[in-house]
Amino acid sequence: MEERWPRARWRLIVDGPARGTWNMAVDEAIARTTATGRVPPTIRFYMWEPPCISLGRHQPLAEIDLQRAQSDGVDVVRRPTGGRAILHTDELTYSVAGPTSEPRLQGAVLDCYLRLSEAITHGLERLGLRVYKADATARAGPDVSAVCFEVPSAYEILTVDGRKIVGSAQVRKRDWMLQHGAIPLWGDVTRLVNYLALSEEERERLRAHLSRRATTVSEALGRAVTFDEVAESLARGFAEVLNLTLEPGHLTDEERDLARTIEAETYTNPEWTARV
Repeated sequence: MEERWPRARWRLIVDGPARGTWNMAVDEAIARTTATGRVPPTIRFYMWEPPCISLGRHQPLAEIDLQRAQSDGVDVVRRPTGGRAILHTDELTYSVAGPTSEPRLQGAVLDCYLRLSEAITHGLERLGLRVYKADATARAGPDVSAVCFEVPSAYEILTVDGRKIVGSAQVRKRDWMLQHGAIPLWGDVTRLVNYLALSEEERERLRAHLSRRATTVSEALGRAVTFDEVAESLARGFAEVLNLTLEPGHLTDEERDLARTIEAETYTNPEWTARV
């Protein structure tokens, strides 16, 4: 594969399951700290416990049936990134965070998005999946539902039968960027529909539609997969496509302290969750 960048060293963090507010705070804390140069650009793989619905930054909270989610032990958090709702369970979530001065992360949102999608696509292909990227012109229309996995956006990743298998979103600030995304590994990709503020008739219609538009890694491969297997394959995809040496690491004390502050001030703050 042709190298487009000089070799670089990034950090790789593989985390265990954590609550949604902590996961969002850690992603943001890493991104902010990379901008200082005290830690390298970082790829992180993680899971969620308990199950958690994440809302896009500008998505109305009213689209979620909060009472039903609470009764089923499902948390709700608002992401720092855009897009629509995802129920995080039985999945691998990835995040890429770094300074906007990093050549691989420079440029317009879609330019960066394309580079990262190429890396993720390569990682999924290493598992044996046949996947492709949606066209640059792909956009969600005005009449789509609250569900992220209903339709692809530009450069999001689909199986050969046109079913979405990765849902991603990005935020860019002056000196740092963060992109994260969900990759369902197994289970029912329509479960989020149970927690939308819809009538039962609307839920059933959307559930049937979503089952045709989205899939999991296990379903697409026709075999069981593990978190560790997919994480290893994705790490190799990032390393090979972006010409990286990935060094296993963990959060620094600075990042952990910053994440605690961000979690308390933002992601557990009802004003943030209900901002829209």
